[in-house]
Amino acid sequence: MFIDTHTHIYLEDFSKDRYQIIQECVKAKVDKLLLPNIDSSTIEDVINISKDYENFCFPMVGLHPCSVSHGFNKELTILKPYIDKYKPIAIGEIGIDLYWDKSTYEFQKNAFIEQINWAVEFNLPIVIHARESYKEIFQILDSLNYDTLKGVFHCFSSNLNDAKHILDYGGFKLGIGGLVTFKNSGLDKVLKEIKIENLVLETDSPYLTPDPFRGKRNKSSYIPLIANKLSDIYEISIEEIGKITSLNAAKIFNI
Repeated sequence: MFIDTHTHIYLEDFSKDRYQIIQECVKAKVDKLLLPNIDSSTIEDVINISKDYENFCFPMVGLHPCSVSHGFNKELTILKPYIDKYKPIAIGEIGIDLYWDKSTYEFQKNAFIEQINWAVEFNLPIVIHARESYKEIFQILDSLNYDTLKGVFHCFSSNLNDAKHILDYGGFKLGIGGLVTFKNSGLDKVLKEIKIENLVLETDSPYLTPDPFRGKRNKSSYIPLIANKLSDIYEISIEEIGKITSLNAAKIFNI
């Protein structure tokens, strides 16, 4: 069995065939979907779909860095009560994205720190979005120095040094998605130096579709394609990949 630790199945992209997509997951032996939130406009959909598919879909509460701007405190004020009310499995997706807009860095940094504090307050893991921002995120995590903090670096796509820095924190896993199937990503070479016990599987659907469906809408039933690539890298069966990565996810998210 597999766990997709990062899917946006609540988005409009799946409004017409969400039930069918979930049935495809069942056939593909993907039996849990973890839903990171984006902002106040999506949180109700995250919660409602998690209710509709209880014990299959699991909600997170968080403000995506690309939704952070001057008025981010208002967004955080809206989102925080959902933690106490709905008991999400994580704070996410949070972090820093310097690919799209570097001008909001200070806002993103402050929003990230505030949500890390939520995770500590509620004893929850965090799911970190890091795009062209590993250095900045490490500076924040190093300065906060929370020994109990744990979570996932979503869509890990960096080098071996960054991977080791993440794993040195002791409580984090690397989220591995469709990127590992891309011919020139180089991620396979990095992972050869990283133990499978440090990884969880994810799709980030509807984005980052793995080969051979790259360019089309991604979906959680493609998780076995990612697992198959890891099977080649680690030279163990796809079933063993599913077993180990699902255990890793269960430990991080307490599911």
